[in-house]
Amino acid sequence: AAGEIRGGSGEYGGEWAHMNRGKTFIISGPSGVGKGSVLRVLLEKRNHIYVSVSATTRPQRPGEEDGVHYHFLDVETFRQRIARDEFLEYAEYVGNFYGTPKEFVDTAMEAGRDVILEIDVQGALQVAAKRPEAILIFIAPPSWEELERRLTLRGTDSPEKIQKRLLRAKVECQTADAYHYFVINDTLENAAAELDAIMTAEHCKSRERMEIINGN
Repeated sequence: AAGEIRGGSGEYGGEWAHMNRGKTFIISGPSGVGKGSVLRVLLEKRNHIYVSVSATTRPQRPGEEDGVHYHFLDVETFRQRIARDEFLEYAEYVGNFYGTPKEFVDTAMEAGRDVILEIDVQGALQVAAKRPEAILIFIAPPSWEELERRLTLRGTDSPEKIQKRLLRAKVECQTADAYHYFVINDTLENAAAELDAIMTAEHCKSRERMEIINGN
C-alpha cells in the first residue's frame, strides 16, 4: 500500500475541497488489472488525497519504510488493536495479518481529505458493513484475454499461477454488483478519468453542497 501522494493542481471544487469532511473511496479489482497504475495517474490530477497505508505483521523487507509502505506491527500488538476495534478491516494471509487502521483514515477525513483504500473484495465488504457511506469502485479489465496478457507480461508468475489468478478474478468479478461503480481499465487515462469523475460527482450531492452554502 502506498502512503500519501500529492499530485497537480486539478483538485475538485477548488477552495471547497477543504470545507467538508472527506469521503472514503474503496478501490478493488483482480490482480494484474492495473489498480496501482490507474491511481498514480489519478493522483497527478488530485493533490489532496490520502492513500491509506495498511498495517501488517509480516517482516519488514529491505528498502521498506515503516508508515510509508506499511505500518509494521508485532502479532500481539495487532491482536490488541483488533480487540479494541481499531481496524476498518483485517484479514490473515499466509500466516500474517493485514489491516486498515481507522486512525489515519479518520484523521485525513476530518481534515477534509478524501481517502482511497486499495483493498480486496473481502476487505471492501468488511468496510462497507461498518461504514455504509463508503463509495465502492470495482476496476475490471476490458476482457479476460487482456488480463491474461497483462499477467503474462509481468513475468512474475508461472502459466499455472496465471490461470489460478484468472479464475480468482472471475470469481471476484461476480461480487462487483455489491459496488457502486464499475470502471473498465482499457487505458490508464480513461480509467483515471472515470475515477476522477466519480469523485467529483460524489462531492456534488445536494446535501453536501447545501451544507457548504448554508455554512454548516
